[in-house]
Amino acid sequence: MSPDSVDFHFDPMCPFAYQTSVWIRRVRDELGVTVNWRFFSLEWINHVEGKKFPWQRDWSYGWSLMRVGAVLRRRDMADLDRWYAAIGAELHERGGSPHRREVARELLADLGLGADTLDEALADPSTHDEIRRDHTRVTDAGGFGVPTLFFEDGQCLFGPVLVDPPQGAQARALWQVVTGMAALPGVFELQRPKSPADAAHIAERLRPYVRGRDWVSIDRGRVIDLDAVVNGERDE
Repeated sequence: MSPDSVDFHFDPMCPFAYQTSVWIRRVRDELGVTVNWRFFSLEWINHVEGKKFPWQRDWSYGWSLMRVGAVLRRRDMADLDRWYAAIGAELHERGGSPHRREVARELLADLGLGADTLDEALADPSTHDEIRRDHTRVTDAGGFGVPTLFFEDGQCLFGPVLVDPPQGAQARALWQVVTGMAALPGVFELQRPKSPADAAHIAERLRPYVRGRDWVSIDRGRVIDLDAVVNGERDE
C-alpha cells in the first residue's frame, strides 16, 4: 500500500531537490499524500576545513533561508511549503537570488508571511538547532545529500533525482516506483546512466541556478565547475 505521508529533506539551494519537490507536490495533490518538509544543509555536509560553519556566520545562504523556514514551520507546515516553493522558483526557474537578504524579505512580504520573519529567525538561536536536528537525522541514516525521503516505517531513500518533474499519470507511476523500492529494503541502488544528450539537457536546466548562485559548488570535498558544465566545456 502507498504510504500516507513522507518526510522530504531539502536544501533550498539544491536544483535537483527543487525539481523533486515540484513532483512530490503533484503527488500530494493527486493522491492526498501528506508532505512534511525537513531540512538538510549542503553547506554543512560539504564544509571545508578552516572555513566557518554556516551557523557561525551572520548570513549563510541556504542555512539562513532554512532558519526562516524553521520559524514558518512552527506556525504552519503550509507556510514552509509556500516559502520553499517561492525561493525555489526564484532561484531554479528564474535565476534570481533569494539567498540575498533583501530578496528574501521581498519574497516573504509578497507571500504575506511578513518581511520581519527574517529578523525573527536570525534573532532566534534555536533555529540553528532545528536545522541541525533535521540534518543529523539524514546523516545518522547514512544519507549524504538531498532530496532524501523518510517514510512512516522508517525507510530512507535518496532521490529521486529529477530535472523534468513528471505530472499526471507519470507522477503517480514514479511514486509507485519510489514507494516500491522503499518496500524492498535489500535494494540499495537503481541508477540511469547519462548519455551526452542527457548531460546537455541537464546543463540547460541548470542555467537559472548557475546564473543566480553566488557560491562555488562543492560535492563531498570536490569543487564542481558548473559554469563549464552549463557552457558545454565539461560533461559532469
